[in-house]
Amino acid sequence: MNGSDVSVKDVSKSFGDSDVLKGVGMDIKQGEFFSLLGPSGCGKTTLLRIIAGFECPDSGIVTMDGYNVLSLPPNKRQVNTVFQNYALFPHLTVFENVAFPLRIKHEPRSKIEKKVMEYLRLVQLETHVSKKPNQLSGGQKQRVAIARALIGEPKVLLLDEPLSALDAKLRQHMLIELDQIHDKIGITFIYVTHDQQEALSVSDRIAVMNGGDVLQIGAPHDIYESPATDFVARFIGDTNLYDATVVSIEKISKKDGGEEFMVELDAPPLGRIKVTDDDELKPGQTVSFTIRPEKILISTDKPNSSRADINMFTGIVDEPIYSGFQTKYYVRVSSGATMRVMKQHAVYSDDGPDIEWKDSVYISWSAHDGYIVEDKS
Repeated sequence: MNGSDVSVKDVSKSFGDSDVLKGVGMDIKQGEFFSLLGPSGCGKTTLLRIIAGFECPDSGIVTMDGYNVLSLPPNKRQVNTVFQNYALFPHLTVFENVAFPLRIKHEPRSKIEKKVMEYLRLVQLETHVSKKPNQLSGGQKQRVAIARALIGEPKVLLLDEPLSALDAKLRQHMLIELDQIHDKIGITFIYVTHDQQEALSVSDRIAVMNGGDVLQIGAPHDIYESPATDFVARFIGDTNLYDATVVSIEKISKKDGGEEFMVELDAPPLGRIKVTDDDELKPGQTVSFTIRPEKILISTDKPNSSRADINMFTGIVDEPIYSGFQTKYYVRVSSGATMRVMKQHAVYSDDGPDIEWKDSVYISWSAHDGYIVEDKS
C-alpha cells in the first residue's frame, strides 16, 4: 500500500464570528506519521475534516500528490477516517463491520473473506470475528475501526483523537500497536491529538496549533528541545519559562570547531543566568528563556564545579511529588522564584527519595542545556 503527499495551503475557515483556521499551511510527506497537536478549539479537528472532505474551507487549497481534491466528495479522495467514538455498527459482527466497505462495493465473497481476515490479523482480532461490538473492550473496538478504515486501501488514514476514550494503560498499549500498523502498511497517517506524549511517542513530525494558527512544525526532538514560541515551550512537556533581558554576550568556540555565543540574561525573579545561543543578540534585548526540569541537577551537597558555564542557585524544597520512577521538586530559590526540577530514581532505595520537603538544596544546570525561545523585543 502506498501513501500520498498531502499539502495544505493558506486554508482558512470560520464558523460565524469565530475564525477557526487562519490561513494555515503544511506539507505532509508520503508515508509519514504526522500529528496535529494542540488544545481543544485550536482548529486541528476542523483541518482534519477539511482534508477528509467533510468540511469546505472558506479559502485555500488541499492537494494530494499535487492534485487539488477540494472538489472531490469524501469517498473519492482515497482517504479514510478513524473516529474517537469508533462509529461501529452495533448489530453487525466484527467480521461484518470490517467487511462493510467491501460489501457496498459489491466485491466477490471470496475476496471479502480473504481481505477481512488479512486485516483482522493485522489488528490481532482474528479470533473475535463473530463477536458484536458490545462484547469487545474499548481497545478491541478501536482496532476494529482501524481495520475497517484500512481495508479499502486508502492512501491517507486520518485519526481523530482515536485513543482519548481509553484508559491510560490501554492508551499506551494501543499507541504502540498503531505505530506498528503504520510501519507495516506504510501509508500516510495524519493523527489529531491534544496529548503531547502521544504525539511525541509516535510522530515523524508534529504541527503544534493554537488559536487557528500553526506555531511550529518539526520532528518531536526539535519541538521539545527547540520550541519556537512561549506557547510551544509550555504546551510540550513541563518547563521553567522566564521573560529575560540580555545583559552581555560573548563569542565562544564549540567542541566541533564552530562558534556560538555565551549570553548572560537578567531573568527576574530568578536572577542572572547564562545560556548559549547561535544568534548574536544585543544587550538590552528582551527574550524568553526556558530550562526543562529534567536538565536541572538537585543535591543537598554543593556541586564541586568551577566551570564558567554552570548556573547554580540555593533553595528550599517547597513540594516534592513522588511518581515512582521520578520525583518532581518545586524548589523556592533564594531570589524568590519557584523552579520545577525532575530527579530520576535510577537505583534501588529502601528509604525512598534522599531529598525531602523543606530540605535546603542546590540546583544547577549547564548554560548549554537552557534555550532562548524567542525574541520579544
